[in-house]
Formats: sequence, C-alpha cells, structure tokens
Amino acid sequence: MTEQIDTDVSLDKKMKLRMNKLQKRLRREMGKAIADFNMIEDGDKIMVCLSGGKDSYAMLDILMNLQRNAPISFELVAVNLDQKQPGFPEHVLPAYLESVGVQFHIVERDTYSVVKSVVPEGKTTCALCSRLRRGTLYGFAEEIGANKIALGHHRDDILETFFLNMFYGGKLKGMPPKLVSDDGKNMVIRPLAYAREKDIAEYAALREFPIIPCNLCGSQDGLQRQIIKEMLQAWDKQSPGRIETMFRSLQNVVPSHLADAALFDFKSLEVGYRHGISPAMESGAENNHIPEMIDILSV
Repeated sequence: MTEQIDTDVSLDKKMKLRMNKLQKRLRREMGKAIADFNMIEDGDKIMVCLSGGKDSYAMLDILMNLQRNAPISFELVAVNLDQKQPGFPEHVLPAYLESVGVQFHIVERDTYSVVKSVVPEGKTTCALCSRLRRGTLYGFAEEIGANKIALGHHRDDILETFFLNMFYGGKLKGMPPKLVSDDGKNMVIRPLAYAREKDIAEYAALREFPIIPCNLCGSQDGLQRQIIKEMLQAWDKQSPGRIETMFRSLQNVVPSHLADAALFDFKSLEVGYRHGISPAMESGAENNHIPEMIDILSV
C-alpha cells in the first residue's frame, strides 16, 4: 500500500511539472505573438470565443494567466455560441466559466437547423456553419462593446489553411494572426498563432478541461482540412522540424520571387539597378503595390 501511494505521489508530481512546463511554453509563445502583432493594448475589451474545444479553453486559460501579470490593463469576456445542436450539454460551459471567475455570455442561435436545411445530406457543413457563427459573433462583439475578438486558432490551423487555399483554392493565402473584418468593424486576433496543436492538446488533457465535441461536423468523412492535417502530421513524423520551417516561411515572404503582378511591379523592372528596381520605381512603390521594399532590396 505504501509503495502504491509513493508511486501515485511521484506520478502526480511529474504531471504537475509537465503541466507547468507546458504552461510556461504556451505563455511565452502567446506573449511573443501578442507583442509581434500588437494584438492587445491597454484598455482593450477582448471577446474570447469559447467553443468548448481544447484550443479555446487553453486560449482563455493562458490569457487569464497573462492578464494577472500584464503591465497593461485589459478586459476579458468569454462568449460561447450555443448553436442548438442536438445533445449539446448546455450546463458544461457556464459551470466551468463560473468556476474560473470570468465574465461570460452564452449566445443562443439555432444555426444548426439552418445548416441542416440548406446543406444537402452527405455534403460538408463546415463552410456555412463557420460563416453563420462568424456573423453572429461579430455582431455580438459590437453589442457588448468589445474592440477585439480572440479566436483559438493555432500554428497548425494556420498552416493547414495555407495548404487548403493552395491546393483547393489556387491562392497563397493563410490565416493571419491579426485581421480586420471586411467591413472594417471588427478586429480578430489569434493569440495561439505560435503554439503547436500537440502542446495545446497535452495541456488541455493535464488541465482536465471539460471538452465538448462538435457533433455537427466532427464525424464527417473526407473533409479537405482533415486530409491536409494528416499530410502535415506525416511530414512532421518523417522530418521533424519541417512544420517549424514551413511556418517561418509564412513570415519571410519575398514578393519579387513569386509571380503575382498585382503584388510586385514586374513590368517596370530595369537592367542596371539592384534587383531591377530603379529609383523611379522605388519612389512609386506605394502606388505600384510593392510592399516591404527594404526587405526585397536586402535579399
């Protein structure tokens, strides 16, 4: 019996040490993302979107941790959108949010019925579901006076979106850590932009967050995102470090070495100048849509 107790104590100590290590890593990565993209400023009211999944739980947990120690003052308001999915455990999130002492709202919208009535049986529901969810949350942020909307997308999500757009949409387009909505009314931030999904998953398990699965789309087969996810996981297993390298590439873009004439003025390139960029072309860079001219010249 004594040996069993000693073993349990040892395992418990190891789990706490591991959880503390993960928390410090996630805090460091979130803090760097916030600083790099100026995500949070003094006086901000941030609407933290909570789905009931591991990512949003971890985001709220780390944000609350940072809030307690930050040199600036900002407000956090957790918001969950109850989409009226059959069997959704409505009591779970309110109980958890009350236990951690954060201000929260549960917004009830029956988007489930809308999605099921519009999307044919057997077709994926994610696109319509996300549009309806996004529109509702954007509107609610205005209602409560939140000037920032925090979403729980992590580094893997950003890379998956990049490859989804490349393979299926023909665009070099990802999921930016910071974004202003098309109408200019809402600013979206992704504080977990530098965090890896496997770290978040382990942290969520150790913290024992009350995870709520998405029964609307989680069981669909053949989702394009799932295909991309499996591809990236295979690459990561075969070549450790590849994920990190690919993500760094999204932060080191060289427009002059791609092929988008709207992004770089290839027509005006002239021989005799470094990289073909004449003084006249450089002075007109803003009008000619040539971003980051200094970085291009330093390549």
